[in-house]
Amino acid sequence: MSNPQVALATLDGATNTVPTFITATGPVREARFISNHHGGLDGGVHDLYTITGRSDATGCTLAQPNFAQELADNNVIFRIPTPIFGLGLVESTPDAALQANLAATQNTRYHLGIGGSFNTSGNDGTITRFGWKAQNKSLLIFSGEAYNVEMGVSNEAFPNERSAAAGCVFNYSPEDSSNLLNPNPSSPNYNTTVGTISEMSSDVVNFAAFARLSSPPTPASPTPSTQNGQLMFEKVGCSLCHSESLTTGSSPYTGMTGVTYHPFSDFALHHMGSGLADGIVQGGAGGDEFRTAPLWGVGQRLFFLHDGRTADLLQAILDHSSRDCRHGNCQSEADGVIHNFKSLQPSQVQDLLNFLRSL
Repeated sequence: MSNPQVALATLDGATNTVPTFITATGPVREARFISNHHGGLDGGVHDLYTITGRSDATGCTLAQPNFAQELADNNVIFRIPTPIFGLGLVESTPDAALQANLAATQNTRYHLGIGGSFNTSGNDGTITRFGWKAQNKSLLIFSGEAYNVEMGVSNEAFPNERSAAAGCVFNYSPEDSSNLLNPNPSSPNYNTTVGTISEMSSDVVNFAAFARLSSPPTPASPTPSTQNGQLMFEKVGCSLCHSESLTTGSSPYTGMTGVTYHPFSDFALHHMGSGLADGIVQGGAGGDEFRTAPLWGVGQRLFFLHDGRTADLLQAILDHSSRDCRHGNCQSEADGVIHNFKSLQPSQVQDLLNFLRSL
């Protein structure tokens, strides 16, 4: 399937150049700049394209970011989308359950050099858990931010245009909002204050509901190889961060109360060292910290790690270790685990990979 970001560059007459990091067979990516032009930290997403030249944007002359120069300055990092299936279960998991899960392995993790902490809301101190750095509290916030930052649609959660340059603002804001009157002409309640939730809700609310109610992936049936692979997964220490099971609390949604599910994540932040560090700070997550990526469904993914740098699952595992660094503490919390992983026999490595691909 071709990457839709390529065709978007010139859609409806737009005059953008496709950046070199966007390819027809590569991952969908967003680009963040590490620093701004004043020498301070940036960290924000920069639009790949502008509407300049589009047939519905007459008069707009907003320039596309100079990605070639920013790449030459080593100032660009990438993110790929995170899967959204099963997230209602994650949202319904109490903070106490996450904290207890992390505490249960504290001593074992310590001996392997593994820490772990949670990103939290600056307002109420509760655990945030969505996004590569667990920077978003809820699926509603997660959806609203993505709709604005990745799709360019202002909404009730993020109501302001990001690039409101003179001559380039053609829509009211927010562009997506809740419907006080039923907008569906095929509905018997059209143009009244009565309708279904999905008809009356904004896109963002419906996106959040879709993610919330999407089922987690169904693992493949176990085989002797995958069963041994799971034993190796636990033996080397992968399971100390990629926790197999968590249990939801009380939920208003049918069938989601007290459910034990298998995300293979502790949803905590871990220092991943210089090899994966992106220099971006989000909430309490530092430049080399990332939320443990859930592994359910990993066998169906094409690209791995936060920036989609590899399609090779083995390489993705090895990239968890530190790279040589001459300045500062560049240690990854996964170094001890990767050391153990490298001691496995080739057949055991293959079994572990088969296990991961079965999830």
